[in-house]
Amino acid sequence: MTPAAAVPDAVTRRLITASVMAATLMNSLDTTIANVALPHIQGSVAASAEQITWVLTSYIVAAAIMTPLTGWLASRFGRRRLMQVSIIGFTVASGLCGIAHTLGEIVGFRLLQGIFGAALVPMSQAILLDINPPEKHGQAMAIWMMGAIVGPILGPVIGGWLTDNLTWRWVFFINLPVGVLAFLGVSAFLNEIRTDTPVRLDFLGFAALGIAIGALQMMLDRGQQLDWFSSTEIWIEAGVAALCLYIFIVQTMTARAPFVDPRLFMDRNFLVCTVIGFIIGALLFAVLSVLPQLLEGLMGYPVVTTGLVMAPRGVGSFIAAMVIGQLGRRLDGRLMIGLGLLLNAVSLFMLSHLSLQADEKAIILSGFIQGLGSGMVFAPLATMAFATLDVNFRNEGAAMFTLLRNLGSSIGISLLQVLTFRNTQTVQSRLVEGLRPDNPAVLTMPSRFSLTDPSGIAALGGEVSRQSAMVSYVDAFWLLGVVSLLSIGLIIFLSPPRKGGEAPAMHME
Repeated sequence: MTPAAAVPDAVTRRLITASVMAATLMNSLDTTIANVALPHIQGSVAASAEQITWVLTSYIVAAAIMTPLTGWLASRFGRRRLMQVSIIGFTVASGLCGIAHTLGEIVGFRLLQGIFGAALVPMSQAILLDINPPEKHGQAMAIWMMGAIVGPILGPVIGGWLTDNLTWRWVFFINLPVGVLAFLGVSAFLNEIRTDTPVRLDFLGFAALGIAIGALQMMLDRGQQLDWFSSTEIWIEAGVAALCLYIFIVQTMTARAPFVDPRLFMDRNFLVCTVIGFIIGALLFAVLSVLPQLLEGLMGYPVVTTGLVMAPRGVGSFIAAMVIGQLGRRLDGRLMIGLGLLLNAVSLFMLSHLSLQADEKAIILSGFIQGLGSGMVFAPLATMAFATLDVNFRNEGAAMFTLLRNLGSSIGISLLQVLTFRNTQTVQSRLVEGLRPDNPAVLTMPSRFSLTDPSGIAALGGEVSRQSAMVSYVDAFWLLGVVSLLSIGLIIFLSPPRKGGEAPAMHME
């Protein structure tokens, strides 16, 4: 049966879409919703500041390792069965996280969340592509983008409200009704989809890739805390990641049936879209990682206010998704991607003009513009990535597309943390050099600052630290804006989808 013949009717499509997007939103929210609850969890389970980070690290590493396997699991067992097991496992693990009483319990249950949740985002993308005819793919990817991208943006807002008004346990309990509804919807409305391609697991390739990704994620997540390569642990993780990546590449190039088929990346659109997805993931989530530090640490915003100020990003993404969903077929996807990257650059350059005296309006406006830009990039990007790709590669392609976007966000966050930390030290040393009695500017300092009085010296030192950090953030935003502008050049390598052609056979059972 061809994909065209397998497309369900409009009502069934809507019910399937609602079901799989409920699962996607549940999973994507959990990537950030627990962040703001960490201090409360830390006190509840009596953990140290270093130990509590494993609540986040365990989830990230487990999801990263399992994401590449989702393509093989879907081809081997079917997407419907994979979605059912993933939703049940993720929902149960969420409930167990909510009732955990020790650090070991919550870290173990977060591992289970990552293992079961890894398949939800890539499989929802593949399902939406399969249940919709080609002319509806743009609209379907706009809907998918709202769950996959808006979820992490809204996570801190929802997590902050739940933690302040209920308890941190509701950060996990909120998944229970959503998971039940998603499971019932998938079970009732989604037929099984299989390809004719026989699959076997290249265990060496999977093991090498999984260990490489896990080691890399560990290195990125713990690097700043352990001062990077001054730590033996970071050296070990970097060495393991490099060695396993080498083994994976050799295995991919020489195996008869490798874990990741190299032909997947021979499709130019898929390759370029994956690279752009990697970059925009790094740009978007790097900003999301440093803005709370800037707003709360330097400007004194409460947690809830920080979440509200950052929420317009989600509003912008939602509006962009709605517009693209309606006009996607009439607009060139390459033009939308280029315009989205340009808007993203504009928002970053706006942030690069912030000062410690800036009000929330500038942050809200820049966030809204970045949300618009990100929404304009991701939906057409996801559509074009699969427009020319053989349907038999859709499971594997969805997994790799999600994996590389997530790796981009992890690498972007870590690099920006390093840049801001190191640049803060550099700027601070330069400012301190100018604090001399023979500097005329020192004579005009406010009376609360002094070079001789201990309290005045302490106040001056605190202000120098704040100004140094602000300059570091401004420089980082400017650099990200330049990267976003340069990324626009990649769209010249994209080609419009081919028309016609016979699709590979698929089966819906």
